[in-house]
Amino acid sequence: MATSKALIATLLISLLVLQLVQADVETSNKKGGYGKKIDCGGACVARCSLSKRPRLCHRACGTCCARCNCVPPGTYGNYDKCECYASLTTHGGRRKCP
Repeated sequence: MATSKALIATLLISLLVLQLVQADVETSNKKGGYGKKIDCGGACVARCSLSKRPRLCHRACGTCCARCNCVPPGTYGNYDKCECYASLTTHGGRRKCP
């Protein structure tokens, strides 16, 4: 009898915690947290503005942005701001993203 009451109490607490987590995820999505997409076109125009090969830069940046949903600020460097962007490499082991 005591075991069944403890089991029911545990289930109710678990459902309450699950409900709170789901509400938090929905709230953060509305604020632009997890699901917000960035404007890859605009971000890549800024990133590739000083490139000697702008078409190649835009193509590579667009691919990386679509995969990572981020582009580091500035025209070069700042890879620490977007780790996914920095980690993508070509088959030869060089950085894929400008």
